[in-house]
Amino acid sequence: MSEHVYVPRMAVGLVHYPVRDRMQKTVSTNITNFDIHDIARACQVYGVEKYYIIHPMQEQLMFVERVLDHWRVGQGSKFNPMRKTALGSVRTASSVEAAMADWNQPDGITIATTARVEWAKRKYQFSELRHEMHVEKKPVFMLFGTGFGMTKELIGSCSGVLESIRGAPPQDYRHLSVRSAVSICLDRVMGPW
Repeated sequence: MSEHVYVPRMAVGLVHYPVRDRMQKTVSTNITNFDIHDIARACQVYGVEKYYIIHPMQEQLMFVERVLDHWRVGQGSKFNPMRKTALGSVRTASSVEAAMADWNQPDGITIATTARVEWAKRKYQFSELRHEMHVEKKPVFMLFGTGFGMTKELIGSCSGVLESIRGAPPQDYRHLSVRSAVSICLDRVMGPW
C-alpha cells in the first residue's frame, strides 16, 4: 500500500524587472545561464510546479528559450536527460502579472523574498509559511529578485515577505547569490523534514 504525500502547490518567479541597482534606481538585469539551470534543478528537487523567469525584454526571453530548446529537444536532451527533466518546469514571462496569470491560482498568496522587510504588508516566518502551505494547503507564488532586490512597489504589492536568511554572527552577512537563496528557502518551506 502506497502512502499519499501531500506536496504543496508552489511556483517560483525570478524577477529581472522591476529590480533595484546599487543606487536604488529601478532597472532590469540580464538573465544568466546559471540561474536558468541551477534554480530549475532546485525547483525539481522540491516539487515546484513552475519556475518563471521574468523579464520585459523579448531578446532576453529569446535567450532563455534557446537554452531551453537545446536541453529539451536539441542535442542537450540526448546528452543529459536529467537536465531535460529539471528544465521541464521553466517558463518565461514578460512581467510578474503575466507569470501569475499563467500559473492561475487566484486564491494563492504571493511571497516576496528580501532583506527589506519594512516594505511588507505582512511578515512571514518560515514556519508560518510552511504551515499555510502544508496544513492550510494554500498555493504560494514565491518571488526572488535579482540585482539589489525587487522594488518597494513590487514588494508592497505582494501578500507578504518571507523572513530574510540570516548570516552567522557577528557579521550576519546577507548577500547570497539568488541561486543559493532559492535553494535555502525551498528547503525550509518544501523540504520533507
